[in-house]
Formats: sequence, structure tokens, C-alpha cells
Amino acid sequence: MKFLVLIYRNAASQAVWESLADDDKRQGLKAYEALDRDLAESGELVTSASLAPPETGKRVLVSDGQVVAGDGPFAEVKEQLAGFYVLDCASLERAVEWAARIPEAGLGLVEVRPTQDLSVFLP
Repeated sequence: MKFLVLIYRNAASQAVWESLADDDKRQGLKAYEALDRDLAESGELVTSASLAPPETGKRVLVSDGQVVAGDGPFAEVKEQLAGFYVLDCASLERAVEWAARIPEAGLGLVEVRPTQDLSVFLP
């Protein structure tokens, strides 16, 4: 079963990151390297990526057949999506075990959601 693990940053977690010395940041990123390595070795990693800040993206809306891509305003939320993993695990509990190793789980928010086949929407 596949699971999407969403990693969110918030003002507090961003402030902690920005306050770290460069050597501490490099050390923090090693936690991700170890997690990626362990997931790959387990065979449960499908893909993962860090996302650029939300202000670098576009919001897309199609209205009356016209595509409108704008800079925002972005949703008024305290957390912003920072990255993700797609895992192929035997259970939700196993995906949660992996998600607990993500550093933001201690400072921000990490969400685990099962994927679903679109056929669930068919009668």
C-alpha cells in the first residue's frame, strides 16, 4: 500500500532552522540522508523531495476555459508544505514509524495519508 508523507514547516520550525550555524544545518541534513538510505535499503521508498518555498510557486485556476496562473495570495495557514515522501509500506503503522524519523515531526507537523485508486469514485 502506498502512503504520502507530507512534511510541513511552520514559523517556529523555520526560526529554529535559520538560527542554526552552517555546521549544525549540515548535521541536521544528515538525518535526512540516513532516513533516505534506510528507506531505500528497506525497499519502501518510492520517491521523496524537498519543496522550494511557496512564494516561488504558482496557483493555477481554470475559469471559463481560461488558465490563470498567479502568485497568490497563498492560503492563510500556519504551516506550509516543505517536502514529501511516497512510501510503499505494508501498513499505516509502518508508514507512521518512518514518518516519526523525519526531523520536522519534533518541531512542525508530518502527515501520513494513504493513497487511493480513483476507482473508489466509480459506482
